[in-house]
Amino acid sequence: MRSRPRQLRGFTLVEVLVALAIMAVLSGMAWRGIDAMSASRSASQASVERTLRVGTALAQWEQDLQAVRPTGAVPGLRFDGSNLRLTREAPNGVQLVVWTLRNGAWWRWAGPIVTQAAALQEQWVSSQQLMGNEPGTLQVMPEVSAWQVYFFRGDAWTNAQSAGDPAASAGASRVLPGAPAGSEERLPEGVRAVLTTRGASLTRDFVMAPQMP
Repeated sequence: MRSRPRQLRGFTLVEVLVALAIMAVLSGMAWRGIDAMSASRSASQASVERTLRVGTALAQWEQDLQAVRPTGAVPGLRFDGSNLRLTREAPNGVQLVVWTLRNGAWWRWAGPIVTQAAALQEQWVSSQQLMGNEPGTLQVMPEVSAWQVYFFRGDAWTNAQSAGDPAASAGASRVLPGAPAGSEERLPEGVRAVLTTRGASLTRDFVMAPQMP
C-alpha cells in the first residue's frame, strides 16, 4: 500500500503574532539603547563646548588684567558693582575695556585705541551708557546669573568698590598727553572674579604685575 507524502506544517497565526511581538520588544530595546547613546554623546559634546567657552573667556579676562596700564586720565581699574572698566596697553596707545553682566551673559566691550587723554575720558563717560550693540561688543560667556569682583590689598581680599590707596604720580611713560598731573589710585595686588553659572560658583584669582614706580 503506497503511503501519502508527509505534509509540511506552517506557522500558526499565534506563533507569527508571538514572533512579531518579540521582534517589536527587541527593536524597542535597541532603539532605547541607541537613543541613550546619542543623548549621552550630545551631553558630553555640550559639556566640552561649555568648558572651552569658559576657558576662552577667562583667558581673555587674564590677558586684559595683565595689560592694565594706568594713564592718569581715568582710573586704570574700577568696578562699580555691575561693570569693570580698565585701561589696557595697546599698540601705539591705550584701549578702554569694559566687562559687564547683561541679559544672563558675560560681555566684553573694547573701545578703539586712543592716544590722547581727552579721547580716553570721553570714552570713559560714554561707556557708562553701553547698550550691548556697539562695535567691539562680544558675548564671552553665556548662562552667567551673577558676578562679583574683589581686590587684594593689604594682605586681604576686599570689596572692589571700596577706595584704594593713592599712588605716587605716574611717570611720563604711563600718562597720556593731556592727562592732569597729580596722584592716582594704586592698582590692587590681585583681582578675584566670582561668577555664578548654572547654579554653581566659579572663582578665578589673578595676580597683578608689580606697579612701576
